[in-house]
Amino acid sequence: MTENNITQVHGTTPKQLRENILKDVRTELKEIVLNFQPKKLPEYLTRKEVAKILKVSLVTLSDWNKKGVLKPYRLGNLIRYKRAELDQALISINSKKR
Repeated sequence: MTENNITQVHGTTPKQLRENILKDVRTELKEIVLNFQPKKLPEYLTRKEVAKILKVSLVTLSDWNKKGVLKPYRLGNLIRYKRAELDQALISINSKKR
């Protein structure tokens, strides 16, 4: 059995009610647009790209992988590094030197 809900609004016309609803919806949408942050996809770099950025050899890069300085991601024979984690590793390396 279907329930019927009746809502009565006193002291306002249907046009005023519509305008008030639209005004509130627009305000909320503006707030959402101002605070919207698109999700950034992680950027993956190759071993050569990382070595070039850090200005180190591939041997040094492999050594840092073994020591846990960098975190490589493997997919079969491919090795990739997340750009954000690379930046964090640099901060970590520099803070240990001080």
